[in-house]
Amino acid sequence: MSDELIIGGKTFNSRLIVGTGRYRTMEEMVAAVEASGTEMITVAIRRLDLDDPTSKTLLDYIDWNKYQILPNTAGCATVEEAMFVARLGREVGQTDFVKLEVIPDSHYLFPDGAATLEAARLLVDEGFKVLPYIHADPTLAKNLEDAGCVTVMPLGSAIGSGQGIHTQEEIKIIIEQANVPVVVDAGLAVPSDASQALEMGASAVLVNTAIAQAQDPGMMGEAFKAGVEAGRKAYLAGRIDVRREAIASSPVTDVPNPVTTTS
Repeated sequence: MSDELIIGGKTFNSRLIVGTGRYRTMEEMVAAVEASGTEMITVAIRRLDLDDPTSKTLLDYIDWNKYQILPNTAGCATVEEAMFVARLGREVGQTDFVKLEVIPDSHYLFPDGAATLEAARLLVDEGFKVLPYIHADPTLAKNLEDAGCVTVMPLGSAIGSGQGIHTQEEIKIIIEQANVPVVVDAGLAVPSDASQALEMGASAVLVNTAIAQAQDPGMMGEAFKAGVEAGRKAYLAGRIDVRREAIASSPVTDVPNPVTTTS
C-alpha cells in the first residue's frame, strides 16, 4: 500500500525529518542521517561559515542528490533577519523550501507567532515553500495554512529539552483542522515520542538533539526510524476506543456449571 508524504509538491517515503546541528563530529552526523532513513534534512544557514570558500561546511558532507535540503532560519529574532537568511538559504541550498523560525527569546527559544505569520506571508509571496515552526496554537496554524504555508510545525515542548510532547491536545486540534501536513517539531527525546505523534495523526516529525546528542547517534537515528514507522502503521490500523470498564478478551459463553464433588 502506497503511503507517501507530500510536502510542497514533493513526495517523500520517510516521515522523519532530521536536523544536522549539535553532532559531535561530521562523521556521526552522516552516519545518523543515513541510519534514520530520512529524505529531508535541515541546515541552519546562519551557522555555516560562508565567508571562507576554502572552509568545509556540513553541506560538503551531504549527498545533495539523496536528500531534500531544508534551510532554516534558526538564530533569527526578527522578520527582517528571517527574510535575509531565507533568501540566502535559497541561494546556498538551491531550493525554495525553508523552515521558518523567528525566535527572539534566547532562553526558552519559543517562537514569535505574530512575526512568524508576517514573515511567512512575505516568503510565500516570493515563491518560497514555507514550513513554519510555531507554538501548538490551532488558530495560528490555520492562519499560516491560509497564508500558503506547505506545512505547519507545532512544538511538542521546548527545543532540545527532551521533555516529550506536552502539547498533545492542542496538536490534535491542529491535525483535525489542517489541510496541510502537520509536523511535530522540538522536544522529542525518544522514539516512543515520535511514535506517539504519528499515532495521533501527525504527518511527520522533526528530530535533531535527541539523535545528535545520543551516546550512539547512528543507533538512535535507526531507532527513530522504527518509531515513526510503528506510529504511522498504528494510526492507519486504527486504535481501539478508550473505555472506563474492562472487556474480557475471551468472553465466557455457554460454559457448563463446574462439577462439584463430595467426599
